[in-house]
Amino acid sequence: MDVENLELKVPKGSIYGFLGPNGSGKSTTIRLMLGLLKKHSGTVVLFGETFNAKTRLNILDKIGALIENPSLYDHLNAIENLRIAANYRQNILPRRIHEVLEIVNLVQAKDKKIKEYSLGMKQRLGLAISLLSNPELLILDEPTNGLDPKGIIEMRTLIKELNEKYGTTIFISSHLLSEIERTCTHVGIIRNGKMLYQDTVATLKESKGASIKIDIEVDKPIEALSVLKNLKIENISLLDDSLQVEVKNKEEITEVIDVLRTEKINIYQVSIKNNLEEFFLSLTEN
Repeated sequence: MDVENLELKVPKGSIYGFLGPNGSGKSTTIRLMLGLLKKHSGTVVLFGETFNAKTRLNILDKIGALIENPSLYDHLNAIENLRIAANYRQNILPRRIHEVLEIVNLVQAKDKKIKEYSLGMKQRLGLAISLLSNPELLILDEPTNGLDPKGIIEMRTLIKELNEKYGTTIFISSHLLSEIERTCTHVGIIRNGKMLYQDTVATLKESKGASIKIDIEVDKPIEALSVLKNLKIENISLLDDSLQVEVKNKEEITEVIDVLRTEKINIYQVSIKNNLEEFFLSLTEN
């Protein structure tokens, strides 16, 4: 995948979500940033410095990275894995090993062999390794990939804590919009190696306009459709036993429910559709 003129604006202290469908160039971009992939032409600039043989070590010293599943020694414990990783880095004090174990909540499992770890624990140990040099920038490539719901929540909490408590700038590559929305302050959306959208998550939400799409599951859908059409609500459609309604704001949702209840129509469920998901799909699939 070719990456063309990609300028990533990652503010210091932010959590930046790097989004795109599979095969859009996310992993290629990260590998170029870390010098793991040989570029055919062009330059890579990080922290205002051009990445080359002379500046490589200085730049990489400021970066921690967790790329997919971490490479760990299964027959060793967490401390032994961290000691080996520390030997590959410069000036890591022994106390830093215990500090990173505390950060990722693995102190109680520090003497366990890695083969006894769950996938979520392995990911957290991989994160601990990436934090050894106390990096300014942390790069995470699909950090919740393959994790169960508990593991996803643990990783999300950790990422937020790292950012809020230690001021670490975090760059997360993902194809999961819901995770980016919950975790990140900024977002960049890529397709075919080109940036399609880049701004704060708050601005992205506002850019979707004021309308809110909701699904309402009722017992008398045809009657409910007729009632709401009399309310002069424009975009209404029927799908099975659910009404799909577009309202201007959350207050209108209450009005819609009140009218249906007045007409003795039972409401079983009301859900707000994720407009950001639709926006993401419209950008990446058109």
